[in-house]
Amino acid sequence: MKKILLLSLLVAFAAISNAQTVDKKWGLGVGVGAYGTLNKSSIGFMPELYLSRYLSPRLDLMLKGDMGLFNSKLVSDLDIFNPFLNLRYKLANESKNFRPYLFAGPGILADNSETGLNFDLGIGGKYYFSPATAFYVEAGYINGIETTNVGKTVRDNFWKATLGLEFDFGKTLDSDMDGVSDKKDKCPNTPAGVAVDVNGCPVDTDGDGVADYIDDCPTVPGLTSLKGCPDADGDGVADKDDKCPNTPKGVKVDAKGCPLDSDNDGVADSDDKCPDTPKDVKVDAKGCPVDTDGDGVPDYLDKCPAVPGVKENNGCPREKTAEELEAERMKIDPVYFDTNKSNIKDSEKAKIEKLVNLLKENSNYNVKISGFADANGTDAHNLNLSKNRVSSVVKSILASKIKKNRITQQKGFGEANPAATNDTPEGRALNRRVEFEVVKK
Repeated sequence: MKKILLLSLLVAFAAISNAQTVDKKWGLGVGVGAYGTLNKSSIGFMPELYLSRYLSPRLDLMLKGDMGLFNSKLVSDLDIFNPFLNLRYKLANESKNFRPYLFAGPGILADNSETGLNFDLGIGGKYYFSPATAFYVEAGYINGIETTNVGKTVRDNFWKATLGLEFDFGKTLDSDMDGVSDKKDKCPNTPAGVAVDVNGCPVDTDGDGVADYIDDCPTVPGLTSLKGCPDADGDGVADKDDKCPNTPKGVKVDAKGCPLDSDNDGVADSDDKCPDTPKDVKVDAKGCPVDTDGDGVPDYLDKCPAVPGVKENNGCPREKTAEELEAERMKIDPVYFDTNKSNIKDSEKAKIEKLVNLLKENSNYNVKISGFADANGTDAHNLNLSKNRVSSVVKSILASKIKKNRITQQKGFGEANPAATNDTPEGRALNRRVEFEVVKK
């Protein structure tokens, strides 16, 4: 009978092993320990073998076989043989190395005299020293069966204590081959070779939502749009590539993160008053072409960049007419006087001399003379002063042999028609004057 039970146990082990699938997890335990009856009439050596199947995070199903050897009478005799179908209730989750548990279940006990149903229960614990291998230790109670011995009905109940090794096996479905089973994998389509966390998702060291394997800045939180890199100035260029990391907000930038300079003149568009300047043209601080002479024609178009001119003549001065040239030739600067004086200063006599020479050389020209005063004094005083100044100049001209009829006007206007302000000494000095207008007869 014992041989038949042993053979049945082996067949059951084989059947369960063949029934495993890629979605199931199995454990094979091999242990050794001691057993004895509660009345201490028998103590022996107990080898143990079990096959466990993962059911849930808290429960395993176990097919276990215990054998009692070394009977006190015959050392090599098989004293008991007891297969069990146990449930193992796990008291710790799979993240722990040490995992205590409780177990219990029905069995078939065969001893030297009888065979019958019984049960066991106990406590144990596993310590994983590698992902798939653990030490285990158990202590339990085995319920005996009723037997008749010397005319008396007895029930032999056993205790047992075992220790051993458990080896986990059985392939679990892992579609993306990241080491995390599909049942636990929250990211089941992770690319091959990518490091993952306990949930099977790609590692994201900086926690910015961009996995390290596609994160160009894996240790610094950044933006999804910039492959996980930060952008301090918010210009759309990652800090690691930004040559101008402090660009003001709202300013358009180029590929390097610097303010856009459409015409490449060195002045950003945001500050450039002339954003379409031709290439290589020298510009001022506002980004406009330099205009040295300030005539409105930029130097790169100005044929006379150092002399004010007109646009129609490419920045050069407009060619003067014969009349304009003649008028310039005949122009005489005003003669200026000291305050409240009408005598001609030595420094002003050269102007009168130039006028006299022009009149002598150009007999077809006459001269008009007008006198003026500053605003100091009464109107009458200033009017009389301006007339006296005209008279002084006329006398000097006539003394140079210029005929009186060549002077077609000699008039004083007082403080009228000021050439400058009368509020400053410099302005008043310009108002104390005699002007000349050389005209053709």
